[in-house]
Amino acid sequence: MSVFRFTNLTKNLEIGANSYLLEINGHNLVLDCGAHPKQEGLDAQPLLQSLKGKHIDAAILTHAHQDHLGSLPVLLKEHPETVVFSTESTRQLADVMLHNSVNVMTKRQEQGSGTSPSFNHREATSCIKRFLPLPLAQRFNIQGERLGANEQAALSIQLEDAGHILGSAAVLIEAEGKRILYTGDVNFHDQSLMRAARLPEDNLDTIIIECTRGATPSPANYTDRTQEEHRFAAAIREIFAQGGSVLVPVFALGKSQELLVMLHTLRKKGLLPECPIYIGGLSTKLTEIHDKLADASMRQHEGMDLMETLAPFTISGRELNQLPIRPGRIYALSSGMMTEHTLSNIIARQFLPNPAHGIFFVGYADPESPAGRLRCTKLGEPFMTAPDAEPETVRCRVETFAFSAHSDRDSIRDYLQKAAPKRIILVHGEPAALAWFKETLKPTLPNTEILTAEPGVAIEL
Repeated sequence: MSVFRFTNLTKNLEIGANSYLLEINGHNLVLDCGAHPKQEGLDAQPLLQSLKGKHIDAAILTHAHQDHLGSLPVLLKEHPETVVFSTESTRQLADVMLHNSVNVMTKRQEQGSGTSPSFNHREATSCIKRFLPLPLAQRFNIQGERLGANEQAALSIQLEDAGHILGSAAVLIEAEGKRILYTGDVNFHDQSLMRAARLPEDNLDTIIIECTRGATPSPANYTDRTQEEHRFAAAIREIFAQGGSVLVPVFALGKSQELLVMLHTLRKKGLLPECPIYIGGLSTKLTEIHDKLADASMRQHEGMDLMETLAPFTISGRELNQLPIRPGRIYALSSGMMTEHTLSNIIARQFLPNPAHGIFFVGYADPESPAGRLRCTKLGEPFMTAPDAEPETVRCRVETFAFSAHSDRDSIRDYLQKAAPKRIILVHGEPAALAWFKETLKPTLPNTEILTAEPGVAIEL
């Protein structure tokens, strides 16, 4: 009897420690294995205890963001025989991200604000050694051996470009004539650096798809990315004209590099003046990997060396408290959500009380994060960057721009309607986001089963 079963290992219906189990005829595949950005220790991990005693043939990593990667060393400690499939770009980025995660966990423990690290540097290195990188758009069997065009296998894996960040990939799994696509995080639009996703649309039985922006319509004044870039450039020029500088909280992986390319493009168009740009140490390491892979990855501006072309300055946390904020500068610092004690959170205290400065957001922010709270704070109101920080009166300009690395909900809906699979499983979204997709898709896909995956509950495929 054939077995096709999907289980959501994420603990809640949310964007958290994303991980999923796919069981196919005696083979067990783990799709992503993330860590929750707002939790510590066991609370930050997916439902990995439910995998105890199972043989895990492979973990397939769609990209190197922590909410998809951060618990992978924990999984491999319990299942050391498991191979990890990803793109080569993701393997190189994951190496940096996992070791940085150890540093962050260790620092939190030393400060008394965190639990014992979930893994150490030796275990992070051991994890990376288990990676078997695969090229895009080619079929492989479960042992990682390439399959010929007409060659059959009990189970095959094929990675497809997901357009989210460098190395991001969806995975197409085929067995017994069934085709199952897990998108990971996806973007169907060109970005400054990354090209739009190219995902299969034909003969799909099941699509497991992210819903990050399902509860968020596009801004009323949004027309297209070019217009938004021009609005962003105009806002920076206005801040510079009044003697201020701009803080752009960004994720070190993905958004930092996208922003650098955007700033370069705006300069070439004459929409931005030459000005000093500051980034953090982690962003620098990750940007160097982007440059190393400039000729060997799916991206725009092939061959462009970001560190050489933009020549950003690297600053560390030790420098921030003594760093004077001079006019006419851009500080593109992580984290994108201004998480407590990160570079963007610390330096924001110098920006908030000064009406000449601007804090510009260019990506997603959890409503409960400092970035999310600041977006809802009005001029003249007090704001606390962290529980142990003094409140600051918000006098600087705070503005949000639509440059998300996740597809807008309309583009995802359009893709699903074109593909018209037999079954859609909605994941990676808050309950309101999942509900929007379910309600919107039902009338247009009457023959498609549309499901939300409750944590720990198996779905027969």
